Amino acid sequence: MARAIHLIVVGKLKDSHLEAIELDYLKRITNPTVEIHELKASAENKTAEGEAILKKVKDLGGGHCVAMSEWGKRFTSVAFAEWSREHLERSSKLIFIIAGAEGFSHEVLSLCQERLSLSELTFPHKLARILLVEQLYRAQTIRSGHPYHN
Repeated sequence: MARAIHLIVVGKLKDSHLEAIELDYLKRITNPTVEIHELKASAENKTAEGEAILKKVKDLGGGHCVAMSEWGKRFTSVAFAEWSREHLERSSKLIFIIAGAEGFSHEVLSLCQERLSLSELTFPHKLARILLVEQLYRAQTIRSGHPYHN
């Protein structure tokens, strides 16, 4: 298994209720752990946000990068658990990226090996972030046979 999953997000939660929900899931995720990297949002400038994302990926030493997008591949929770297991066994790092309000720069999309979707619906980045963290926890429970998913 990989040592950690990284989640690069543009912007901060700025809501104590959402922070509490996220923290609760993060405490439960143990195999592997999830590290969140918050980058400063740049008002209507996805190029600057893209440069910050690229720098963070480089600082992390690279890895299997996944752009979270409503146009990405869709999974059931069980299929996502299997997908994540396979990637965690193959990759030293699994890096999920959630862009800001303006979306991904071309450079970031070019860097990413895959695009995944949480839904056909579009979510604000702060909710997408919590949904992704919850699905990472759910995937862990599915892989370990824990009854949370049932």
